[in-house]
Amino acid sequence: MAVMDVTIHSSFLPHDDPDAALAFYRDVLGFEVRLDVGYGDLRWITVGPVGQPSTAIVLHPPAVDPGITDQERQTVREMMAKGTFAGLNLAAADLDETFDRLQASGVEVVQEPIDQPYGLRDCAIRDPAGNLIRIQQSRGA
Repeated sequence: MAVMDVTIHSSFLPHDDPDAALAFYRDVLGFEVRLDVGYGDLRWITVGPVGQPSTAIVLHPPAVDPGITDQERQTVREMMAKGTFAGLNLAAADLDETFDRLQASGVEVVQEPIDQPYGLRDCAIRDPAGNLIRIQQSRGA
């Protein structure tokens, strides 16, 4: 059986303030902005790590699907406010240095760096919309 050549191209995270999302992902995490597309008062912002042009995160307005009900839209907003709607795992070559820089920038820290029993060292922060961002480093690295 032939192995499929499939990679991750983009992942989607909701934002409730495009300027705050842009400042976090561009200025705090250091991602480059690839697209910033507006439609009315809505914005879709595509960012990605420098030097990795084939991997991106699309920051999108939450619950804009026309098929979603007002109740579902409200549920999404409530989950975002609690930080339980969406998340993303990132990797860093030096987790402790990355964490120190993030903490100094004033991000909301959920978990300081810790060695996990499954072979990773990681920390957790929240982006401005409440999305949980885990940053991981292999303990062998």
